[in-house]
Amino acid sequence: MNALANNQGPRIKHAAGDAAPYETVTIDKLTPLIGAEVGGVDLAAPSNRQMDEIHRALAENLVIFFRDQELTQQQHLDFGRKFGELHVHPAAPSEPIHPALMIIKADKDSPRANGEGWHSDVSCDEEPPMGSILYIKECPPAGGDTLFANMYAAYDALSDRMKAYLEGLTAVHDGEQNYRGTYANFGIADKPSYPRAEHPVVRTHPVTGKKALYVNKGFTRRILGVPRDESDGILAYLFEHMANPLFQCRFRWRRNSVAFWDNRCAQHRAMWDYWPHSRYGNRVTIKGARPV
Repeated sequence: MNALANNQGPRIKHAAGDAAPYETVTIDKLTPLIGAEVGGVDLAAPSNRQMDEIHRALAENLVIFFRDQELTQQQHLDFGRKFGELHVHPAAPSEPIHPALMIIKADKDSPRANGEGWHSDVSCDEEPPMGSILYIKECPPAGGDTLFANMYAAYDALSDRMKAYLEGLTAVHDGEQNYRGTYANFGIADKPSYPRAEHPVVRTHPVTGKKALYVNKGFTRRILGVPRDESDGILAYLFEHMANPLFQCRFRWRRNSVAFWDNRCAQHRAMWDYWPHSRYGNRVTIKGARPV
């Protein structure tokens, strides 16, 4: 008998099923909890009805993927703007004349790759990004996958006592440690300071109304209002809990693939396992609101 049957692991809640079939796109789920490949749409020119169904697919799956897309830089930006105003990264390099088009690149000369640890993009901002759209144009022959984790499921699987403890707590998210010196290999000079913000440990999604854990190993430094050692212990537990493979999907990139994830309820981690090969693409990030 496995751990779940013995009540020794998290209880996983599955969606009851879609209310209606999709009409203009196809949906192929990666797991029951998170991730789906969306087919039958050209992101350079989606119809209004397809846009409605892309919104729905993102809300239902937290991260959605598109294969075989041929996008110019401007089309990538235009697709992102269909979801809101674009966010400019506080530290990372961007393409010439397009500050909202972040460069995602790692090769044999890179000291690191973007997003190697679990995180929600730029959660250190006062108003963290709503979502991110990554378009990969060059892939290694193997490796370079990205993992995504469902923070609704991570919250739901907590005990009632832990949920009660976390209710109303806030935590500090700080970009200093992540960003200072990180992009020196791109010739990017450090700024005098980087974003720092306080956010609820549990946030309510503005579209779905669901609660999600909103702390991450990349940016969350401490929980406020409790002793430092207590904060360290609780965060260590939450970081380990939310990285449970039961909450995850894994996406294998191919050239001209696109991933679109909701930073308000999902975290991700890029695998840096393809040295000395290269991976290159661009990310468009959509502004969000202050977490509540």
